[in-house]
Amino acid sequence: MTKRVAIIGAGTAGLVAIKCCLEEGLEPVCYEKTKDIGGLWCFREGGKDPDSFQTTTVFRSTVTNTSKEIMAFSDFPMPKEYPNYLHNSYYNQYLNLYADKFDLKKHVVFSTNVKHASPALDYATTGRWTVELENIEDRKWSETYDAILFCNGHHYTPHRPDFPGLEEFEGNVIHTRDYKRPAGYEDKRILVIGIGNSACDASAELARISSKVFQSTRSGAWMIPRLSTGGLPVDTSISRVTYLVPRALVKWNFSKLINNKFDHDMFGLTPKYDFFAKSFTVNDELPFHIVNGNVVIKPGISRFHKSGVEFEDGTYEDIDCVIMATGFIGDLPVDTSVTDLSHNQIHLYRNMFPPQLEHPTMAIIGLTSQGGSVNPICEIQCRWVTRLIKGVCKLPSRQDMEVYVNNYKDELRKRGANTQDRGSLMVDLIQFVDEIADEIGCKPQFGPMFHSNPKLAMKCIFGPWLPYQYRLVGPGKWVGAKEAIDTVWDRLTGAYRPRNVKRKEEPDGFGVIVKTLLVAVIFTAIVYCYII
Repeated sequence: MTKRVAIIGAGTAGLVAIKCCLEEGLEPVCYEKTKDIGGLWCFREGGKDPDSFQTTTVFRSTVTNTSKEIMAFSDFPMPKEYPNYLHNSYYNQYLNLYADKFDLKKHVVFSTNVKHASPALDYATTGRWTVELENIEDRKWSETYDAILFCNGHHYTPHRPDFPGLEEFEGNVIHTRDYKRPAGYEDKRILVIGIGNSACDASAELARISSKVFQSTRSGAWMIPRLSTGGLPVDTSISRVTYLVPRALVKWNFSKLINNKFDHDMFGLTPKYDFFAKSFTVNDELPFHIVNGNVVIKPGISRFHKSGVEFEDGTYEDIDCVIMATGFIGDLPVDTSVTDLSHNQIHLYRNMFPPQLEHPTMAIIGLTSQGGSVNPICEIQCRWVTRLIKGVCKLPSRQDMEVYVNNYKDELRKRGANTQDRGSLMVDLIQFVDEIADEIGCKPQFGPMFHSNPKLAMKCIFGPWLPYQYRLVGPGKWVGAKEAIDTVWDRLTGAYRPRNVKRKEEPDGFGVIVKTLLVAVIFTAIVYCYII
């Protein structure tokens, strides 16, 4: 009998979960709060329309902070004509192309909310789950499924800190979930609280039309641009070789490169935490607005007053309106005895499975924080969990999972991560995906690859780390994976050639010698790590 799987959310993770279920012979039923697919990336004014439940969406101007090749699905490269960083409308279009290509929309029940999920009465023997549902017409009912996948991300309930004196403040206060566009903020003195991606996007956008933007941060952040050498996406400079270099050397090199572009000490942004303790903030415009005085970085807030704010350094500023970019509270519709995300603390095997559950029939997809795109993580997690539900893969014992979770938390603490908040979500992107791919049997095998196709092996190790690598071998192997890897540079540059310009290549003799020596050293390390 075909196993039925409930999937919560029809965004990036939900769509790939539907596809993976179909590939493994499972029957997916996906519940989506709104009337469209796309989740966070399907822009809605105010986050709501008449046929949808309230949800979170991006700003009208939001552009992806990871490039199209790194965030593409592993068997569905983005069109060559797409820009390397996508406006949210492009990415939502891509999700629709993906859904149409694999006929996924017919498995989605729209305008339906999952109120609660709990182990079914026969869970001990079957692993099944009961799901309580409601639709936009206020009809309520329940269904029982063989498994359930939470694919609704972790932008649930806005976190609104209660600052001293906030109740006295007479200006407007909103959370970034409710901010969509800059209209109405002209000539205002605005306070943005936070230093993450949404905070910096809002500050940079508002700096163009406001009187002044003040951005308050207690911790600071490492801020990186989208572009690297020659205008290529910065995340295409990350390769498997990066993970062979000692962490201390990588930290020194990256911090030097980042500070050469934008001195974090001088601008008051140097974070209190270690380089690898949190994911980076990606923004190209904010440094310019700080330099020209449109944005002023301020420390933490001491208290609010009737018409302004006092900061921890004793300074005071008159403020017209406040935008809290203070994150979200995890709020899964499931008993806290199963898992509790209310303080963004997790105790999950591979950031997916509560170790105490007897069956691998409930998983959370994409509950990670990483230096790069979450899409490859969502996809590899879905490929794995659907094979677990099918019964062709198996989880370790509860004891082994508990040991893994505790050891990983210890490792995060050693890096300086705060495991009492979102620091507990941090993963090393390539290592994390590799480990799950190993469980599936689709991790690239570089020993055999060097014998059969050394050129491809060199591209996979020295070139950009690409999702297509996980379709070269094993379950889910895709015949187009090699071509997708071979043609990546065509797609990266394809959208930027409005006129035919002949590129002149002038070899640098010294550079060639240095690169040759470096390649020799790294090749030796690769042979030791990947092949021997």
